[in-house]
Parts: sequence; C-alpha cells; structure tokens
Amino acid sequence: MLSVRHTPRTIARSLATRASAFYTDPANAHDPGVATTPQDITPKQREALSRALRVDQAGEIAANHIYWGQMTVLGRDAKVGALIQRMWDQEKRHLFVMNKLQVQHQARPTILSDVAKATGYGLGVVTALLGKEAAMACTEAVETVIGEHYDDQLKEFESLPTSHPSVPLLRDVIKELRDDELEHLDTAVEQHSQRAPAHALLSTMIGGGCNIAIELCKRF
Repeated sequence: MLSVRHTPRTIARSLATRASAFYTDPANAHDPGVATTPQDITPKQREALSRALRVDQAGEIAANHIYWGQMTVLGRDAKVGALIQRMWDQEKRHLFVMNKLQVQHQARPTILSDVAKATGYGLGVVTALLGKEAAMACTEAVETVIGEHYDDQLKEFESLPTSHPSVPLLRDVIKELRDDELEHLDTAVEQHSQRAPAHALLSTMIGGGCNIAIELCKRF
C-alpha cells in the first residue's frame, strides 16, 4: 500500500468527531486513515504496532465477556443492570474498532482469544455473585490496569511517523478508549467498589491477572 499524507480534510474531521467514528461509520470505509497502514516503518516498529493491537483486541474481548458475565447475574437489577449495560455497550464499540484496526494494520490476533472469553466471562459471573460492590471492584481493578496500559502505548506510538493518516488517528482512538476506560473506573468507585469484601485482595488478584494476560498476549 502507498503511504498517504494526512490531509487537511481528515484533520478537520478528526477534530469534529470521536475518533472511533471513523471506524463505525461505513461512509469512512475507504478513508486512507482507516483503510491503509504505513509502509515506511521499521520491522521493529511494525512488530510493536502488531503486538499492541493484539493485546488491545484481546483486552476488549475479555472486557466484553466480563460485562456479559456480570449482566447474567445482575442484569435483572434495574439500576445496576442499566449501569453495566452502558459500560458494556462502550466495550462493544471498542471491540468493533479494535477488530477493524487489527485487520487494517495486519496485526496477528492472539491465539488466546478463547481463553480471554472464558476467563472474562467467569470473572464477571464470580464477582457479580459476590455482590454489586465486588462487580464494581472488578471493573475498578481491570480499568486501572487498562488505563495505564493505554498510556504506555501512547508513549510507544510516539515513534511512529505521523506522515501517514492512520497514525494520528490511531493515537486519537487509543486516547478515546483510555478515557472511556477511566470513566468506567470512576463509575465503579462511585458505585462503592471499595466497599467490596476483601477489596484490597480482590483488586490485587484481578490486577495481577490482567498484567499476566497482557504479557501472554504480547507473545502469543
């Protein structure tokens, strides 16, 4: 694919809308920013980009299944169910965008996707069975790790050439997803996540598991 420069029209649109809309709106399907990948990057940069998208896609798969598991248990509660559903809907959007990015940048998906699905769903069910506060503690722990992870990626992506329109768009997408995840974290705390039984232990276990999953998905 040919390298395409970032046009003023693309820049203007990126300022006017959420970055993820470039991927969710079919009208943008042929925009160079969503349809091409930079060719003037080193093999090391390509591997870093592929590794990052592989981890992000796996993370969004797991997040969707966590909320699915929580909805299975808590979905009948009008207030809590609506809250979880709102966050789940955002995660569905995130996964849709990550699937598009994975194809666009020819990133190899993780071979652990089925593990992410099963583990995520199980975690969602178990924490929900422990009560609303434990379910929120799960969200708090997961989103803390993911927020930090997206921040690290933004620093890593600084080395990618901005001459190709997909790169500034990718950064904007990661910023948007990070902000959504941190919003979920804030929501969880507002919903008394820290009142969960053995909150510190639960947070440490879930956060540690997330970090292990990130490292595994980088490799596999």
